[in-house]
Amino acid sequence: MLQSWKIGDFRVWSIVEYFGPTHDPEFLYPEFDRAKFQAAAAQFPPGHYYPPIDRLVVTIQTWLLEAGDRRILIDTGVGNMKARPAARMLRLNTLWPAWFTATGQDFGTITDVVMTHMHSDHVGWNTVLNGERWVPTFPNARYHFPQADYDYFKGKRDAGEPVDAGSFADSVEPVVEAGLANFITDQSEICDCLRVEAATGHTPGQLNYWIESGGETGVFSADIMHHIAQIYCPEWNTAFCILPDEAKKTRAAFLAEAARTGAMVMPCHFAPPHTGFVRRQDDGFAFEPAPSHYGVTA
Repeated sequence: MLQSWKIGDFRVWSIVEYFGPTHDPEFLYPEFDRAKFQAAAAQFPPGHYYPPIDRLVVTIQTWLLEAGDRRILIDTGVGNMKARPAARMLRLNTLWPAWFTATGQDFGTITDVVMTHMHSDHVGWNTVLNGERWVPTFPNARYHFPQADYDYFKGKRDAGEPVDAGSFADSVEPVVEAGLANFITDQSEICDCLRVEAATGHTPGQLNYWIESGGETGVFSADIMHHIAQIYCPEWNTAFCILPDEAKKTRAAFLAEAARTGAMVMPCHFAPPHTGFVRRQDDGFAFEPAPSHYGVTA
């Protein structure tokens, strides 16, 4: 289902590829503590955790930002027909293209595709299958890749090591070969509206993108947190964090800044409504869901 929010004059859409109670918290968080989790879970809004099966609800989604003449996708999910080792991601055949089109856009109207980082569940719709070849999905867009992440994953591939479930080959390299890639190095802003901020830890080159309009603030916060549990227990990294010590520092600083600014936080993996606010609570933080609008609104 499509949901949208206004941040000043900007509109943001969540285009959900899938979500559900998929993740065992003890697997997702190697430093998991059951007592701390139960205390946190008592504060979760409905639909973020299912105790009967002890599973966290995790989403895969793409953000669409309408900002002036720009139509910007932030991350692109898993994608259809991609060969991935995780059963929940193996050769998906979702209606994501139709759901995307329901926002009023089409593949040709997208001006920019922006990656927060380059894990396989963030780059998939960069390409679609054309015969036996993977080709860029958005032919008129510039694709913005964090240089540090590109270098890291390319280095793995060049060394003959497995590269993130094959996504580098089928969802990144075809874009570079087509000449559509732009690499983010030390830029402070891209797309005339996204303020770039390093968010190192989950991957070496992960980035956040902040937006401001009409006195309101939002931030596309990638995988600093996979689930709202990490707002209550920020010392927990996921099992997928490549630089664990850096990830903890980044998360602590981000939570403090999000609470200070009142920014609407837009990660990739939160359960519905997929976005919200970080609020100060005693010596820590709490989560407040953001009200949203369903469907196409004025």
